Amino acid sequence: MFSGAGSKRPVPLVVAAAAVAALGLTGCSVDATKATPESKSFPYTGTSLKLTTHEVATDLVATDRKDIKVTRWFDAAAGSERLTWTLKGDTLDIDAGCTGIALCDARFKVEVPKGIAVIRDGERTALTGKPPARM
Repeated sequence: MFSGAGSKRPVPLVVAAAAVAALGLTGCSVDATKATPESKSFPYTGTSLKLTTHEVATDLVATDRKDIKVTRWFDAAAGSERLTWTLKGDTLDIDAGCTGIALCDARFKVEVPKGIAVIRDGERTALTGKPPARM
């Protein structure tokens, strides 16, 4: 009469419930450009920098600074926050996001001393001498 494998209906119900919950969160708007910025500076004497962005929107700017300054804008309405900005050796690791059923937005600006070669996510990057207009 019934197979011993069991019904597969509970899985679609769980997926449907998660989708409904996620749709309910879309009424909450997140916008990193409206978030209060946070900044952190890192002393740096190297001639090249490896930057790992984890695909978060990041503007790079060459400045007259002697250190590296990172500014982060982050806004979240749901999910567990994942925020990172660390400098280990010649590698700057920045990340901002959410996990789980999440709704968040992030943006970074990284200011580096003029003359430093930057490898961004494995690719050599040309730096501008002025910040982007939207910041």
